[in-house]
Amino acid sequence: MSMKTAIRKPGHCIPPPLDVQVDILGELPTRIVVPLVSASAVKKPILILRPELEIKGQRGCLQEVQLAGVNQNLLGSRICSARASRDQIIAALDPDFVDY
Repeated sequence: MSMKTAIRKPGHCIPPPLDVQVDILGELPTRIVVPLVSASAVKKPILILRPELEIKGQRGCLQEVQLAGVNQNLLGSRICSARASRDQIIAALDPDFVDY
C-alpha cells in the first residue's frame, strides 16, 4: 500500500483523509480513502481498529468503518507519507476484509 494522505480541493479537511489504495490501481478514476477524525473528538478509541496517527502535526484517529471510494478529482495532492504507520493501518483495515 502506498499509505499516503490527500487533501480535498474545495475545503481542507483537518485531519486529511488517508489514501490507502495500492499504486498499481492508479489508473482507476477513484481512490480508496479512510477519513481521520481529530483525536480529541474520540473519547475512547479502540486502538487496534482506530489507531491514532499523526499527520503534519495533527493527531487523528482512523475511521475504518467509513472507508470509501472517492473520485480522484475530489482529492488534492499528497501532503505526506503515513508509511511509518503502515502496520497499524493494515491491522485496522484487516478485520473489514478477513473473517476471523
